[in-house]
Amino acid sequence: MSGGAGFWGVARAVAWRSTHNFVTNPALVLPAMIFPLFFFGAFAGGLSNIDSSPGFDYPNGYTAFEFGFVLMQASAFGGVFTGFGIARDFESGFGRRLMLAAPNRLGILGGYVISSLIRALMVMTLLFAIGLLAGMDVSSNLPELVTLIGLALFLNFAIGMWAAGIALRFRSIQAGPLMQTPVFLILFLTPVYVPRELLSSWVQDVARFNPVTPVIEASRSLIAGSHDGLLLAFACVGALVLLFGISAVTGMRDAEASG
Repeated sequence: MSGGAGFWGVARAVAWRSTHNFVTNPALVLPAMIFPLFFFGAFAGGLSNIDSSPGFDYPNGYTAFEFGFVLMQASAFGGVFTGFGIARDFESGFGRRLMLAAPNRLGILGGYVISSLIRALMVMTLLFAIGLLAGMDVSSNLPELVTLIGLALFLNFAIGMWAAGIALRFRSIQAGPLMQTPVFLILFLTPVYVPRELLSSWVQDVARFNPVTPVIEASRSLIAGSHDGLLLAFACVGALVLLFGISAVTGMRDAEASG
């Protein structure tokens, strides 16, 4: 089997197994679906009066403003779940058997990534449906919506590579907090509740240099039918994909070396 065929053959098999396990296991599918909806309801509903604050000038209202953040948050945490799945498979012994059987080990990583992207699309579909039912004002045309989805998938890919690198090095679900906590912190040190201009003190300084801030801001711009900050957002998430992708590939080599 050629290297290319080996990669895609392994990737398809791993992606099918991971996706099947996800959709047939309520313990996996319910948190992935419920948590984003909880955050969306808590932020957009419970804090909706913020849009009347002085200086809040987002044109599509607070529901759409928070939707941009929750969409990216759901995509990012979907990437974290990729690491959980890898760690769980290695802890159970399946990961080692898979590496022995796979003609292309990077195909294993590719399969987990494909499954993560499929799960992200499922969650995004649900979020969009709930957002529209809640009266969210969307000014995007079709290309802008496709770009928004693409940006969310790139973020899912980047964070999935981060979590995979950790999972492949530790090969235990006990590394879960190391996968999740940094992602949680970096997300909530962006302009979550108000535009960056309304932040104050050290939070504003951290948000200014946070590489995920342009991603959150570009998502809100796309929902409002604008392209402001789009190139910077893709540049930032592209840098994260490259950095964490290298980490995941070297993590796979570390898992191979461990036997």
